[in-house]
Amino acid sequence: MDYSIHPTAIADEGAQIGADTRIWHWTHICAGARIGRGCSLGQGVYVGNRVRIGDRVKIQNNVSVYDNVTLEDDVFCGPSMVFTNVYNPRSAISRKDDYRNTLVRRGATLGANCTIVCGIEIGAHAFIGAGALVNRDCPPFALMLGVPARQVGWMSRFGERLVLPLTGDGECVCPHTGEHYRLGDGALALLETSDTKELRKDD
Repeated sequence: MDYSIHPTAIADEGAQIGADTRIWHWTHICAGARIGRGCSLGQGVYVGNRVRIGDRVKIQNNVSVYDNVTLEDDVFCGPSMVFTNVYNPRSAISRKDDYRNTLVRRGATLGANCTIVCGIEIGAHAFIGAGALVNRDCPPFALMLGVPARQVGWMSRFGERLVLPLTGDGECVCPHTGEHYRLGDGALALLETSDTKELRKDD
């Protein structure tokens, strides 16, 4: 076994867990789950059968990742944030055939106590603020706040707010990494250059 799991945690037979992943107290991973390398799953985490988790994903305490949720590489799930997989649940009516897919793209941050309504896509490196309620797709690099969440700005890959308008055209440089961003046609893009480097993943 090339991952670490606390004695109180349960990983059902059949679950696939990547190397160097750490699983902490009272966590339950179902048999069909697929978890990548270098992840951290905090206390009281639940991972359903039809869940795919990429590499270096951090899931903080008391988060349930239900069926039909996919987390790409480098996603951060803050403490007690919430996923759903049924849009209109009723206790008396089974809707297991009506699960909606939720996709969280690479590098996105889901802040503490936020809620992600099922059936949407969170764009790469988007940043969902603490306590936000997200019920629609979010573009890459978007900063989303409020209930329901609305876009209030743009975030760099490093996790710093960029000095750019919501719409129109513009360019900005992240002061921490030197990466260049360009806004146009309502979308923000990271300009790929020969000196663009991967962010450090040592914390």
